[in-house]
Amino acid sequence: MVRVVPDVPAIHRRFDYTVPPALDGAVRLGSRVRVPLHGRRVAAWVVADDVTPDPGVHPLDLTASSGLGPPPSVVDLVDWAAWRWAGPVSSFLGTASPPRIVRDLGPVPPSVAAPASPGGGSVALVDAALAADGPAVVRLAPALDSSLLVLELVSRTGPDGVLVVAASRARAEHLTARLRSAGVPVALLPDGWAAARRGGCVAVGTRAAAWAPVERLSAAVVLDAHDEAHREERAPTWSSVEVVLERGRRDGAPVLLVSPCPPLVVTEGRPLVTTDRAVERRGWAVVEVVDRTGDDPRTGLFSERLTTAARAELDRPDGRVVCVLNRTGRIRLLACRTCGELARCTRCGGAVAQDTAGGELACGRCGERRPVVCAVCDSTRLKSLRIGVSRATEELAALLGTPAVEVTAAEEGDDLGKARLVVGTEAALHRVDHAGLVAFLDVDQHLLAPRFGAGEEALALVARASRVAGARSGGGRVLVQTRVPGHEALAAAVHADPGLLAEAERPLRTLLGLPPFGALALLRGPGAAEFAEDLTAVAGLEVSSTGEDRFLVRADDHAVLADGLASVDRPAGRLRVEVDPSDA
Repeated sequence: MVRVVPDVPAIHRRFDYTVPPALDGAVRLGSRVRVPLHGRRVAAWVVADDVTPDPGVHPLDLTASSGLGPPPSVVDLVDWAAWRWAGPVSSFLGTASPPRIVRDLGPVPPSVAAPASPGGGSVALVDAALAADGPAVVRLAPALDSSLLVLELVSRTGPDGVLVVAASRARAEHLTARLRSAGVPVALLPDGWAAARRGGCVAVGTRAAAWAPVERLSAAVVLDAHDEAHREERAPTWSSVEVVLERGRRDGAPVLLVSPCPPLVVTEGRPLVTTDRAVERRGWAVVEVVDRTGDDPRTGLFSERLTTAARAELDRPDGRVVCVLNRTGRIRLLACRTCGELARCTRCGGAVAQDTAGGELACGRCGERRPVVCAVCDSTRLKSLRIGVSRATEELAALLGTPAVEVTAAEEGDDLGKARLVVGTEAALHRVDHAGLVAFLDVDQHLLAPRFGAGEEALALVARASRVAGARSGGGRVLVQTRVPGHEALAAAVHADPGLLAEAERPLRTLLGLPPFGALALLRGPGAAEFAEDLTAVAGLEVSSTGEDRFLVRADDHAVLADGLASVDRPAGRLRVEVDPSDA
């Protein structure tokens, strides 16, 4: 007798079935099966065996076996994840399952000796990380090679049971090639699911690899732990960083969170391992801040300094310029017509926007409101700043006399291998592997975005640009145009010291109860109002409306939040629950 979870997100119950003799031996804990349910045959996972049905219940037989699924340790993990992110168990089981049917894993490969240590600075970093009490955060500058860190770790533990989760497919493939060249067996997920399930190799992949079918971890590494790619955008909004941390805790395995600019939610309460300051400084490209506070608004997006630097780079035979202007998710910025200062919240420093009635300025980050008055010169005359990547591409190409290629997530543009001038959203930083100059035309839309993590996200973009600029022989330069040159994120980038931003963020987040000093969930959809009303009666939760069919739930920690969300029945209306929302 087995208990299954149907692959139907709307059904949260578990059902008992008997295993017919024809399937005996083919069905085990974690197996994928097909079962009769409400007159249909549906896919399901076996989540318990040797169960006893309730009195008076006569279970039906399983219909068929659909091959192997996640190992028992991962099956246990999905119950925790469903509680942690308020999502259906079937969603996590689907992520942890192979992309194609796997019925037989084949023979276990012979054991392989651990590779030789690559030496160098990675030895001291791994020594310090392994000596730490619990998971360690390794702050590694953007241009430094993180694959050496992984090789050093594998040389200590051997390949079996090691899991590495990268933020992008390109990074995962690069690491796989490096490990294989060193003689290390690697399973690149998801295609290498069966090999990872057999064991004896390093499992490497992107976000979904956090659910790799490794029965017991010996060590785990998350590369670019700050990257938003580690967070699932669809509900449930789980994080591969948190999943790997929980797996490491359960298996007693060391976990290394590697990042050039680890955010506060990653570093708080965990030991921080860094290279010496000289090495970290060399690992960042030179970051130059261009203060546009006093510039004439008629000069548009392109400062005189940007124009000069871009022309100097393009005069080089191999020169390449990348200009970043993030069109997606942009906010409308307001600036004073008199003094040119951006309209910012006097409480938290975020950007403010005029409400629909036009009567007040409202902060989308903390909710503070004030009259339509400049906080610097008391002028009541404000102007909106509008930007667009397509127009910027045209104008910059004309200004520099060089053909420009536009790159966005939706329109990837032409072959970038020959492009010398690239203008686009942050997608350009993922498609261009090197450039002598990377320029942010207006970084303020990131610095002042109405999200509590806006500064960290802006620093992460500069770190990504530094990696692109640092890949050029001799190193490149990152140029940042801004009207808030004193922002802590920019200071951290200029000084190659991300700790400067963390020191500034910590007191504000502590005061406002923001992560990691509190837990948040965002409710959206027609069913949000009913669900939010029920949550108001739950002790330890604070519920507030932030818009039509949109509510923010606060708690002191994730355990209180998760227990509270699980204690209330879901309404009939459509509801999206985002735990740890990225736009709160």
